[in-house]
Amino acid sequence: MSATPERMSRVDHAWLRMDSERNLMMIVGVWLLQPALDYAALCERVSQRLLQYPRFRQKVVEDALGALWVEDDSFDIRRHVVREALPRRRGQSEQAALQARCGELASTPLDPSRPLWQFGLVEHYQGGSALLVRIHHCIADGISLSSVVLSITDGGQPPPLPPRALHDAADEGLAGTLIRPLTELAVKALTLSGDGVARSLDVAAHPQAASRELAHMGLRLAQDLKALALMEDDSRTRLKGRPGGRKRVAWAEPIPLDVVKAVGKALGGSVNDVLLACVAGALGDYLREQGEDPSGKAVRAMVPVNLRPLDQAYQLGNRFGLVPLLLPVGMANPVQRLMAVRAGMAELKGSYQPLMAFGVLAVAGLLSKPAQDALLGLFASKATAVMTNVPGPTKALTLCGSTLRQSMFWVPQSGDIGVGVSIFSYAGGVQFALITDSRLCPQPQRIVERFAPELDKLLWLTLMLPWKP
Repeated sequence: MSATPERMSRVDHAWLRMDSERNLMMIVGVWLLQPALDYAALCERVSQRLLQYPRFRQKVVEDALGALWVEDDSFDIRRHVVREALPRRRGQSEQAALQARCGELASTPLDPSRPLWQFGLVEHYQGGSALLVRIHHCIADGISLSSVVLSITDGGQPPPLPPRALHDAADEGLAGTLIRPLTELAVKALTLSGDGVARSLDVAAHPQAASRELAHMGLRLAQDLKALALMEDDSRTRLKGRPGGRKRVAWAEPIPLDVVKAVGKALGGSVNDVLLACVAGALGDYLREQGEDPSGKAVRAMVPVNLRPLDQAYQLGNRFGLVPLLLPVGMANPVQRLMAVRAGMAELKGSYQPLMAFGVLAVAGLLSKPAQDALLGLFASKATAVMTNVPGPTKALTLCGSTLRQSMFWVPQSGDIGVGVSIFSYAGGVQFALITDSRLCPQPQRIVERFAPELDKLLWLTLMLPWKP
């Protein structure tokens, strides 16, 4: 007997309808494994672990009120875990062939009559196997999917709650998707780091002080709302324009996380500051190579901000906001660029903009499709890229006895945004991955291969600093 259909949340419905001919809302990823993975064993593992989450057995059915999650009565694991061929042109490397195939898959919609996910196994790749993953964004955000997909690895943890409690089945409306997170954020704003209980008691004991805190929050809220509403277009470069709909992907070898941490500590920046400065440097250097002078220019990246505790990442659905970050691609001095990124990130700390963006998505899910496109298009037109940074396991994992040696994924882009930068930390390394539209950037590998040299510049400058005992 089929389970009762569940109403899709408004935010997830907005992501479902964000698909366009130019950009599909799929999170695409690749796992490289050693030695080769057995197809039958993979099917069995996915059936045992991933299908414990009801979303992966449910298809989407749209109606006049939005969309429903409906059990797929004809579900067949072999429609969702498939064998992938990897044809190679003469002289083409295995990696180039795999990148080409990933680009094709990122440009190919999932079957809307089935649950919106698929794994593709390339059984023989570089002495091992490659596992290609595609999951529609309406199922969950990147933080959540990372937690859930990793549950299929050896020793992976099953859902900690009964399956029916894993998700918000009913549409909570604005009260659930906007007011509740605002309340939680207000509580966080009223509690100072490291002194939360004492601060909360102080606010309760001194209503006048609490009023000042609330007034400050209201002022910041108004400032952030104004900043979003009046946000100017970022610099026009060859990376900004109308996408054609054909995707290209690229990745490089991981860089040591310890080196990133050491550089950040020496130069007074966080790990994230260092990584973003490297991205800005790589983009600027690429533009120079293409004959474009980026001096004085900055491109805006929309950066997802998680709005749920990490220990609840297994709960599917989208619970994140977005903040706009300007990347100083025109700054040639790597330290100056790092300081600019750090200043930009500091300005966004404590911002309500992620929550506002989440609220915009909730509202968009209530509108007609043309109205949603118009509303979200206003934000997409102000940016050149989407960029995300997801933390992964600190130790190498195995899947059916094969070691997961490298993991990368590509974030989807909405509207006319044609560049996506994904950063994933795993097993002591940091993995950069890039997806671009072929019309705007036909060779993303030219950008990816510049990330490590940008880190090297910061490392050499760090080594030149005066040594302290």
